[in-house]
Amino acid sequence: MIETLFRGDELPVAERFESWRDLAFASHSPHVIRTEHAADFRGTLRVLDLGVIQVSVFSCPPLESFRTPALIRQSDPEIYHLSVPLAGRVGVAQGGQAVVAGRGDLVLVSSSYPYRGQLDATDGTVSAAEMLIPRAVLPLPGGLAERRFAMRLPGRTGMGALLAQFVTGLVTDTTPYGPSDSARLGAIALDLATALLAQQRGTQGPPETFHHALAMRVRGYIHQHLADPELSPEQIAAAQHISVRSLHRLFRHQKTTVSAYIRHQRLERARRELADPALCMRPIHAIAARWGFRRAADFTRAFRAAYGMPPKDFRHLTGVQR
Repeated sequence: MIETLFRGDELPVAERFESWRDLAFASHSPHVIRTEHAADFRGTLRVLDLGVIQVSVFSCPPLESFRTPALIRQSDPEIYHLSVPLAGRVGVAQGGQAVVAGRGDLVLVSSSYPYRGQLDATDGTVSAAEMLIPRAVLPLPGGLAERRFAMRLPGRTGMGALLAQFVTGLVTDTTPYGPSDSARLGAIALDLATALLAQQRGTQGPPETFHHALAMRVRGYIHQHLADPELSPEQIAAAQHISVRSLHRLFRHQKTTVSAYIRHQRLERARRELADPALCMRPIHAIAARWGFRRAADFTRAFRAAYGMPPKDFRHLTGVQR
């Protein structure tokens, strides 16, 4: 399991806020952060990479965060943030609707639309666990997919309680897991999140349940094998016991192609690592190779086409430099 751990008390006081902010937000969906405690910021963060999804747990003083239209235009990882408050309150205002959640609730918000988040505490510290789920692997049922505002979900009973307990257990467990274990744990968390949202819709699943389930399995397989430069439609189809023709038809329903989806996911993973201060010493060509690009020139060309600038300029723009 790939794990990133941050403890602010291990850094000089002047560096704590910016370091925590960069690790907490810049690597996946940049935010503007405001806090009255920047001068003496005390925060922790633990991030687990579970293949298809990421799970994290953090603690920090009260703060406000803003996901602005400008930041969304700059880069949108197209993820859902599913938060499980552990101490204090998590508030989100998105699409003209505001929700406030405490322990026993969950909050779902999309990175693709502007929102304001607020973390409040009565004892000085807020903490929460959070799942970062690619929208592509979490097909929301019915009209939920069209909602452009945050949702508060019950976390004390039913699927909500199971999901909250599972995610909280993941981030507090110190057991060393291997890559295959991490992928399985990520798949379980994703299944629980999918079941919770289906339950909120008040249905056992739409008529196209099989189609959605197959699409989720295919995308999950792709996410687990993005680093393999040999990943191909033939390999994916064989792993899912379907024909290549059926695989291409599955992606046509999503108005994309298999190759385009793989390329987009690889670029997004590489983009996150380029913006990660913890990886500032990793060469760009090494990041490209890690995510399945055989040639650095091919990666640079694809990155420029997707984000409007070469990866070197993007890394400089985010303030992450070697």
